[in-house]
Amino acid sequence: MAGITVLDAARVRKDFPFFARGLIYLDSAATTHKPAMVLDAMRKFYEQSNANVHRGIYSLTEEATQAYEGARKKIAAFIGASPREIVFVRNATEAINLVAQSWGGVNVGKDDAILLTEMEHHSNIVPWQMLAKKAQAKVSYVPITEIGELHKNSALHALKQKPKIFAFTHVSNVLGTINPAKELVAEAHKEGVPVLIDASQSVPHMPVNVKDLDCDFMVFSGHKMFGPFGVGVLYAKRELLEKMEPVQGGGDMIKQVTFEGASWNEVPWKFEAGTPNVAGVVGLGSAVDYLRSLGMENVWKHEQELVKYAYDKMKKDDVITIYGPENRGGVISFNLGDMHAHDVSTVLDQLQVCVRSGHHCAQPLMERLGVSATARISFGPYNTKEDVDAFLAALQKAKKVFRL
Repeated sequence: MAGITVLDAARVRKDFPFFARGLIYLDSAATTHKPAMVLDAMRKFYEQSNANVHRGIYSLTEEATQAYEGARKKIAAFIGASPREIVFVRNATEAINLVAQSWGGVNVGKDDAILLTEMEHHSNIVPWQMLAKKAQAKVSYVPITEIGELHKNSALHALKQKPKIFAFTHVSNVLGTINPAKELVAEAHKEGVPVLIDASQSVPHMPVNVKDLDCDFMVFSGHKMFGPFGVGVLYAKRELLEKMEPVQGGGDMIKQVTFEGASWNEVPWKFEAGTPNVAGVVGLGSAVDYLRSLGMENVWKHEQELVKYAYDKMKKDDVITIYGPENRGGVISFNLGDMHAHDVSTVLDQLQVCVRSGHHCAQPLMERLGVSATARISFGPYNTKEDVDAFLAALQKAKKVFRL
């Protein structure tokens, strides 16, 4: 598929064994399915190269180490980073916790401010709240507008108060809002404020380059980008990683250990204590190869076409309430009349259409929107307009069930 200029979703779909089930899957914001090449890469590792990494000099363990570190190079190149700036973790949540505990534990103190936004996922709220409680600091939130965009003037005002860090989502997992990340980073840096970007909903769907954005930290999860569960990525500028202390101790993250103490390995390995998820990292490296073969510009264009197609049709139905701006990533959260989102999802499930329902790990945002839950559709490069049509037809049947 290398060199394609237009994404053929029907062709892409054939790369994913899951779709043999015949389901309409519209929940890629929660997790994506895995192409055969990713599954094959992980199986091949276990069958042919299974050994621990960084721990031996025999050829098999060197082979495993090369596979592990080769994946790090692929992932770094994918986002425009250096391999030494890529730390492997379990998921984006663990990456944010690592930054909050290591960097935040040293740099955030009594009465300091941590700046977030009202549209954050719990993973980009709770670790900072925990840090604030421990450090006797405070967490503040940039508000959103009535249409679900970030209130930029409020953000600029808050940054002038010089919080210790500004952490925000690149693309909202609820609203689909695409935040102006490069502009926000530049404004934060004018005030000397470092920035963490939660890119869980952007790296799998659009071209992202950390050097262009100039962010200090970025996090994302492998399972949302065709990789396996249990592996994620923390990107951090190397000079920051050099100054940060590890938050977990054990094997591989050390240079030397005595009865009296220990010294740390070089970055990024000083943050990767113990035996890592080698097969998961290999799978994520293969997922990056797959995304590169599609072309991230092609993925982005395709998903933009899908979300516009769905949005334009849904907004014509007076019974459907859509949350978030018209200009969005491949996510649409909605409610159907006064029916609970769980009921809507249940009816659609009976019609073989998979959509998410609930608070989407964003309870503060739900409170801001004045709802307890929403239903949500989200797209991947394997989705088609026929999927959208099937979803819309199922919604019409749900309306009849609920007599709307």
